[in-house]
Amino acid sequence: MQDFFLDLGQFAFETVVIVAAILVIVAFIAGLIAKAKEMPEIKAKNLNQRFKSFQASLQQKLLDKKELKKWIKTEKSKKQDFTRPKLFVLHFEGDIKASAVSKLREEITSILMVATPTDQVMVCLESPGGMVHGYGLAASQLQRIKDKKIPLTACVDKVAASGGYMMACIADSIVAAPFAIIGSIGVVASLPNLNKFLKKHDVDYLEITAGEYKRTLTPLGEITDEKMKKFKEQIEDVHELFKDHVSQHRANVDIAKVSTGEYWYGSQAKELNLVDEIGTSDDFLLRHKDSHNLIEVKFEGKKTLREKISEGMEGSMERMTTKALTKLWSSRFQ
Repeated sequence: MQDFFLDLGQFAFETVVIVAAILVIVAFIAGLIAKAKEMPEIKAKNLNQRFKSFQASLQQKLLDKKELKKWIKTEKSKKQDFTRPKLFVLHFEGDIKASAVSKLREEITSILMVATPTDQVMVCLESPGGMVHGYGLAASQLQRIKDKKIPLTACVDKVAASGGYMMACIADSIVAAPFAIIGSIGVVASLPNLNKFLKKHDVDYLEITAGEYKRTLTPLGEITDEKMKKFKEQIEDVHELFKDHVSQHRANVDIAKVSTGEYWYGSQAKELNLVDEIGTSDDFLLRHKDSHNLIEVKFEGKKTLREKISEGMEGSMERMTTKALTKLWSSRFQ
């Protein structure tokens, strides 16, 4: 009897171990599946179908049953020609750090693996500019498309200024809305300086460098004529690089006239040859929907919980602010 209970106990123990092992394996596999779902991926959307859906929704409201039936029959007979050239559509919304360049590089890499010179790329640009190195890299990503001899169009519906225009001028053609902000071909740098405050309160600031110009102007260091001169030289150097960049890609602009740091609206920018055409990205897509397969390409990276919460809070604040400003603006004209 004792042996029986020992065998039963051993059997129960082995069963528990096996079940636990199975649960661990199941959890591991589930974790891999969940992780795979969260992995970054490239998403492609057929915009031709989107336009057809919009058209069908309106036709249902506008046509009687007989006309609608005839229209549907006609549309069904129009099969999509997958051999047509493709127009790849990208979106770039720039902040001061050009953070979206991390997505842009993945999207462009994906496109370059399938695109041919008979295809096109359109990038919808919206950026007031920011850090030189960030926007320099973003412009270099667009240059990859040009290097492959694939036609590139930049569409500016709202703003492409400073670093935004640094990107836009890479394109073979720039399309801008009439009131889009264009230009700002200049460089700016600013920083607070607390050196006088520190001296007033008898606080010593020690900074040890190797190299004559390792540091010029800093928030805590003393401002000297020599440091100020060098700092201005560095700013001018960046400005010259920016001007050379624009001149290289927009040979028909009067660079001396447009590199003052000013900005212009779309219609004015066309007169200065900063853009080639007045219109919107919507017009450009509609113009190509019957001759090209329109493919919107987006890279979706994995977001942390912190990023999701931050985006949610930013979205709520933006909606509240917009609502308040709209109400204030409306009340002024009542």
